[in-house]
Amino acid sequence: MKEHTNRTVIVTGAARGIGYSIAEAFVKNGDFVAIADLNLDNAVKSAETLGSQAKGYQVNVADEDSVKSFIDQVVADRGSVHVLVNNAGLQHIDKVEDFPTEKWNLLIGVMLTGPFLLTKHVIPLMKIQQYGRIINISSVHGKMASPFKAAYVSAKHGVVGLTRTVAIEAANDGITVNAIMPGVVKTELVMNQLAALAQEDGTSEEEALHKHLLNKQALKRFIDQSEVASAAIFLASNGAAAITGETLSVSGGM
Repeated sequence: MKEHTNRTVIVTGAARGIGYSIAEAFVKNGDFVAIADLNLDNAVKSAETLGSQAKGYQVNVADEDSVKSFIDQVVADRGSVHVLVNNAGLQHIDKVEDFPTEKWNLLIGVMLTGPFLLTKHVIPLMKIQQYGRIINISSVHGKMASPFKAAYVSAKHGVVGLTRTVAIEAANDGITVNAIMPGVVKTELVMNQLAALAQEDGTSEEEALHKHLLNKQALKRFIDQSEVASAAIFLASNGAAAITGETLSVSGGM
C-alpha cells in the first residue's frame, strides 16, 4: 500500500490542550496541519509555534456555514483534506434538573453536531481521492457515565454512534473512521475541575484526584496528551488501514 506523505490534516480545537498535542504530532510526522479553532488569534499563534507546516483557521464547528467556509479555505490552500480529527470540546457540570438548556445545546452542538458537519463536508473530498482518515475524539464517557455531565456523556456516546455509522458508509472508498476514548488527561479543563472538587471536599487536589477521577482507573495516573496524540498518529497510518468503526481507549484501564 502506498504511504501517503505531506497529508493535509484538520484538527479542530487545536489551539491548545489535546488538540494542540495531536497537531504537533502530525507536524512531526511530516504532515501539514490546519489548526482549527473558534478563536482565530489563538489558532494563528499555535500554528506559528509549530512552524511552516501548520496554519491557523477560524471555525465554529457547530455552524454549517462556518464549517463550509473553513473547508473551502483549506482546500484553496492545500487542494484537499486527507485526515480529519474532530477534537473540539468543552464541559459543563450540573444536575440534570438544573442543567441550562442553552448549555446542553452548546455542548451537543460542539461535540456531536460539530463532528457530523465536518465529516459531512470532508467525506466528498476523501471519496474523490479514494483515501481518508477520520478520527473522532470521544472519551471514556463514550462508554460509561458520570453524574452531572448529561450533555458531555450524551455527546460522547453519540460520537461513537456517528463513528460506526460513517465507517460502514465509507468502507469501500478507502476511508477509515475511528474514535479515541481518552481517560483523565492532564489539561487545563481537568485541572480546573479538580481544583473545584478539592475545594468542595475540603481536601487536597491529590486526594480529590484519586477520589473522583482515578478511582476506576488501573494505572492511577494522568494520561499524557502525547499518548492520545500517538493513538491518533497510529489510526491515521497505513498500519491501521484495516481498522475502522472501532473505539480505542487511551484511559489507563478504565
